[in-house]
Amino acid sequence: QVQLVESGGGLVQAGGSLRLSCSTSGRALSAYGMGWFRQASGQEREFVAAISWNAFSTYYKASVKGRFTISRDRAKNMVYLQMNSLKPEDTAVYYCAKAQGTGPTTADRDYDVWGQGTQVTVSS
Repeated sequence: QVQLVESGGGLVQAGGSLRLSCSTSGRALSAYGMGWFRQASGQEREFVAAISWNAFSTYYKASVKGRFTISRDRAKNMVYLQMNSLKPEDTAVYYCAKAQGTGPTTADRDYDVWGQGTQVTVSS
């Protein structure tokens, strides 16, 4: 059974940076696309970024493109989200997820394993 664990969240001032990590246990994830989603208080979960199994393709939510970078280390079974120039509107619980297929995908229905989430709070 695959389990995902996010880390790296915290409190940061606007303009600052954080790097989220997603570690896995169980089956290797190197053959699957991976994604990051977020859910702000009182709002629905939304797509943030996704990466293909071989890291050749990435997708980003328009509002984070140019500020966030998704990457992966297949050998270590790790996925990362580097977040720069953070804004208060980026405040949310961030979730790592495993896709059912190999490619990057923006739809949460295409993901079948989710982590517990890590809180990111950006103060103004």
